[in-house]
Amino acid sequence: MDLETKYNLMKTGGEILSEILINLKENIKPGINGDILDKLAEELIYSFGAKPAFKNYQAPFAKKPYLYTICLSLNEIIVHGYPTKELVIKENDVVKVDLGIYYQGVYLDSAFTIYLGEDEKIKNLVETTRKALLETIKIIKPGITTGDIGWKIESIIEDGGLSVIKELCGHDIGEYLHGDLQILNWGDPGKGVIIKNGMFFTLEPMASLGTGEIDQVDDYIFKTKDNSLSAHFEVTVGVINNKVEIFTKVV
Repeated sequence: MDLETKYNLMKTGGEILSEILINLKENIKPGINGDILDKLAEELIYSFGAKPAFKNYQAPFAKKPYLYTICLSLNEIIVHGYPTKELVIKENDVVKVDLGIYYQGVYLDSAFTIYLGEDEKIKNLVETTRKALLETIKIIKPGITTGDIGWKIESIIEDGGLSVIKELCGHDIGEYLHGDLQILNWGDPGKGVIIKNGMFFTLEPMASLGTGEIDQVDDYIFKTKDNSLSAHFEVTVGVINNKVEIFTKVV
């Protein structure tokens, strides 16, 4: 696939994914269960002529395929939580939704966190993690390194009094959902892989109120080791014509 074709598909696919995520966010409220959100996401994806990227996808670290369209992770669950009928969202929950789509030969991936409460400390967790994403997007250009990206994310999260979740990260994306490139949420300036024109990848800042250490619960679910609350945001970006292009909105 040539770069121009890929760019145009990523742009359209990103618009589709963004609209779906906005719709899902509007439907998150106390009392709704995961199964309803999962079905809504799948219906919307197919209505746009796309396909779910996560459903029946087998991650390299897993022994079996993932069975759902979205990842729905509450509170201490950082990523890859299951949107089951039994999982009911409650007041004061920290809700993370992660969703990928496949659109005419390309993949896109994005995530957001919403807090259904008023505690200032928890609000800061969500707002600082979102800020880490927004501020890091601004530095993306050819010539910087993955270490520069990680250092920026890490600095903002730690300046906000939070811990970086270091064992999970962003990744390259495009004709595949996950490539070999890791976009870590920590790093040293000038170190790592050099960012070049034509690269497409995700940024995925993750933070917790605790130590930042994690446990893997099963094939897919990762949680904070100390059961502290966590937040996660993600966008798909590309480097085109010497500047960053954001394909999915920061919801």
